[in-house]
Amino acid sequence: MDDIKFVVKENNYYYKSKRRPPTTDYQFQMHTIKLILKYILAIGFVLAGTNHFLNPAFYLRMMPPFVPAHSFLVYLSGFLEIALGILLLVPKYTRLAAFGIMALLVAVYPANFYMAQNPELFSEFRPWMIRLRLPLQFIMIAWAHWYTRPETKDDRT
Repeated sequence: MDDIKFVVKENNYYYKSKRRPPTTDYQFQMHTIKLILKYILAIGFVLAGTNHFLNPAFYLRMMPPFVPAHSFLVYLSGFLEIALGILLLVPKYTRLAAFGIMALLVAVYPANFYMAQNPELFSEFRPWMIRLRLPLQFIMIAWAHWYTRPETKDDRT
């Protein structure tokens, strides 16, 4: 699905794309890791977004009382997670989707904070698991940010 394809032939990489190929084994390995992690992030967002529609009651419990239109926002965030996860895999929209994921993670942070403040509402989870979600949000923001950056210095021009 990505616009970058490599063919390995006797330790030489033949490149089939308009972009410049990775020139070292390290660059090739990092490209491969980045591509695999992009698919993991995208699939995770599509699955999480789908869960908003399959189990909206769980997400409604996460909504802080000061936030209006709980049901609408649960379904909207689910839709956005699905859409951004899919767009992350479309090379033309990867960068835009990554910025969208970062914005969405910031937007839903109050719900995760509310969840951490009220662990008794989520007895199915241990309190430490709920609190772990807070720093994980920042890791996921950094993960998404990785896809806003060009792969090589030559791609930045």
